[in-house]
Amino acid sequence: MKKDKGLKRSIGTIGLSANIINVIIGAGIFALPAVIASKMGASSIVAFLFCGVLIALIMLCFAEVGSKVTVTGGPYTYIETAFGKYAGFLGGIFIIGGTLFADAAVSNALVSMLVSSYPIFAEEWVRLLTLFLLFFGLGSVNVLGLKQGIGLVKFNTLAKLIPLLVLVTLGWKGVSSANLVIEAMPDFKTIGETSLILFFAFQGAETGLVVGGEVKQPGKTIPKGILISILFVVLIYILIQSVCQGILGDSLPKFEAAPLAEAAKEALGPIGFTLLFVGAMVSMFGYMSGAILNNPRILYALSRDRVLPIPFLSKIHRSFATPANAIIIYAIIAFTIAASGNFKKLAVIASSAMLLAYLGVALAVIKLRLSKSFDSSGFKIPGGFTIPILSVGLIVYFLTNIPSNDLVITLIVIGILSLIHLIIKVLSKRKTLE
Repeated sequence: MKKDKGLKRSIGTIGLSANIINVIIGAGIFALPAVIASKMGASSIVAFLFCGVLIALIMLCFAEVGSKVTVTGGPYTYIETAFGKYAGFLGGIFIIGGTLFADAAVSNALVSMLVSSYPIFAEEWVRLLTLFLLFFGLGSVNVLGLKQGIGLVKFNTLAKLIPLLVLVTLGWKGVSSANLVIEAMPDFKTIGETSLILFFAFQGAETGLVVGGEVKQPGKTIPKGILISILFVVLIYILIQSVCQGILGDSLPKFEAAPLAEAAKEALGPIGFTLLFVGAMVSMFGYMSGAILNNPRILYALSRDRVLPIPFLSKIHRSFATPANAIIIYAIIAFTIAASGNFKKLAVIASSAMLLAYLGVALAVIKLRLSKSFDSSGFKIPGGFTIPILSVGLIVYFLTNIPSNDLVITLIVIGILSLIHLIIKVLSKRKTLE
């Protein structure tokens, strides 16, 4: 079993749950309700339930593998442990690519919100300076120590949840039951296509598990943290969509920029709009704080396992006990991508990459169960292989809804990555022989 040298186990159930919730509730839920309503109207709640079921099944797979493979690296480590370095390399690159593009997408959405109130942020130099301060400011906090990073995550999680809880509790007074009536159920194809878009709002739990090597009693803490966070997120998402649909009705699709803020304005007045507008910005910042805490540790894990032959990335800071080099390099790459992209384009790339990573984790559950040499202790999903197989089937269904051009590009990328892995393997063997 792999071990992390120099990292401290200091994250408990509350910290892990907050970390997962913070990363999942990012930019998506503040904008997507209007997009989903434009496609499915009052029946959009079905897409939320569909995504909720999928993410719950997938996270049960994460809970089982995460309670057994308890080192830092999250889904990359699960895939690499089950299928070896080649699969680990592909999975790790897709995961790190997905997280980099997701972080870049959310940071651009944050700047766009600032532009709507303060036009000076539309100036290119101001936009770039804001992105630079965001990535490297959060990077510095996380280099200084895990307690500082997880402490910031806990604060941001609470700060982003307050306006959302206000909306789903006080906002009900503006709900019209007529706006929630489903006149006709959508067909399965529509649900699939819409859910693929919505899925971006449900991503992130896997990122919150990257700190597995720093979790106290991982066999118990990881399943509990996953269960608490996923149930909470699914419930609050359904409530948010119901309130927005109930308040705005058929006009909900008109407010793609800030549907939650508009619903709060209708129900609570101008103060409601301000609260949700600020809440959206806090949420995006909170997402970024969690991302810079978690995602660099994937680079660290890839280097630790020599899947990426860059030892520099697996160095632990002597004073701060953090993977400082990986954090700095991650911030540089993420900033570069964010500086050259926009939210929508980056979000689509992120979703496609993460679905492939989820597929690898679901298959890893099956593989590790069949492996007689692997430790069978820890959490185990009830129902035999039913849930892992269902997860694989649903993920494949989601992937079939990706445009054919994107699938072709994905296959080309896999081919290129396979060639790169082969080259690394050959060079490593030559170095060993020398």
